Amino acid sequence: MSLLKRIIIGTRGSALALKQADITANAIRTINSSIDIDICIIQTHGDVNQNPIPLDTIGKGWFTKEIEDALLIGEIHLAIHSLKDMADDMPVGLHIGACLAREDARDVLITKHGESLEELPQGAVIGTDSSRRQIQMKALRLDVVMKSLRGNVPTRLDKLVAEPYDAVILAAAGLKRLGLEERITRYFEPHEVTPAPGQGILAIQTKEGDVELHELLAAINDKEAAQVAHIERSFSKMMGGGCKSPTGAYAFRVGDQCHLIGMRADSAMNIMREEMSAPWDTSEQLGEMLAKKLLGN
Repeated sequence: MSLLKRIIIGTRGSALALKQADITANAIRTINSSIDIDICIIQTHGDVNQNPIPLDTIGKGWFTKEIEDALLIGEIHLAIHSLKDMADDMPVGLHIGACLAREDARDVLITKHGESLEELPQGAVIGTDSSRRQIQMKALRLDVVMKSLRGNVPTRLDKLVAEPYDAVILAAAGLKRLGLEERITRYFEPHEVTPAPGQGILAIQTKEGDVELHELLAAINDKEAAQVAHIERSFSKMMGGGCKSPTGAYAFRVGDQCHLIGMRADSAMNIMREEMSAPWDTSEQLGEMLAKKLLGN
């Protein structure tokens, strides 16, 4: 008999973050419909600071720290994050209690008038604040101009319409969760634009030591998502967390094999991309192995 009566979920306040919290709440309700679930909106540093700074060059935590603080002091029971926003090393006393099934991990292009990438004019302006996306896009079309673009998903789509952008790059996962996938002009496959490690995966973060809560989360944990999450985060950590050098990783299962595509850019912003595979059941070290190869170790 479960003693859990109420769970408070901590999340950011954007439309996508609230949708992700709702997805998590519904997953919990499928296991135990008697638990009352409340959503606590927490504003993070990344929500407040909208300066045009490439977020993947300053380290992670801008969109998680305040939520993690609330978790540590017991204001909330669970924190919901996009895994790609989480630092490779999280605060002592916290861990990832579960990962939900992965949504589409790819990056996508949305153009102002529905044009294809090839149809965009010479010198087209493409908005993104990710240096990882900027560099890989320039490799596909050298002439495009990459311009900073901050804000949540609806804000970026509004800026595409109202401001001098010809296109924006976003994550397919967020658009699909918000029911906006019809806006997508092109999906980039991971071998042409390698996603951020953890992109498309929702991570449920908890305090360590809550046995009953952990048992509940184990019931909604997607084991395949958890395994590729571990592999991609291990790759990212070995590469330095993507803080100084743009880094991408995408692990996926094909039959009994796990494949990992890893990408990094050197100081001259030349892209290096490699793929490695291992049997699924023994693929735990695949991230570290591919990172060492890309680093020349």
